Amino acid sequence: MEKIIKKISEIRTRKGFSYENMAHDLDLSTSAYRKIEMGETKLTVERLVDISKILETPLNDLLDTDSQKNFNQENKDNAHGFQGFNDNIFNEYSEVSKKLIANYENQIEALKAEIEQLKKG
Repeated sequence: MEKIIKKISEIRTRKGFSYENMAHDLDLSTSAYRKIEMGETKLTVERLVDISKILETPLNDLLDTDSQKNFNQENKDNAHGFQGFNDNIFNEYSEVSKKLIANYENQIEALKAEIEQLKKG
């Protein structure tokens, strides 16, 4: 999660967004948003989705870390690098992935219900 928060901070800074901008768009106080980036407040999947929209950055980019670069280097030195990489990625992103899938499934169900309502008239 620390790597994800670091990536958010880097992209926010690169795009010229302040803590205040992010807090306003997320309907939070500035100190509440700052606590997210400082790791003092747990980042929820829903909040992560909102942040990706504000930063106009796909979730995949926020979840992408330098793990691939680390894997490539380890794999040159260690024949078992692939298994270690897989275990690390799985453990690191398993919970986030589950929450993202659940969030998308909920959104799909809500859209299906909305479609049915619209069909009825």
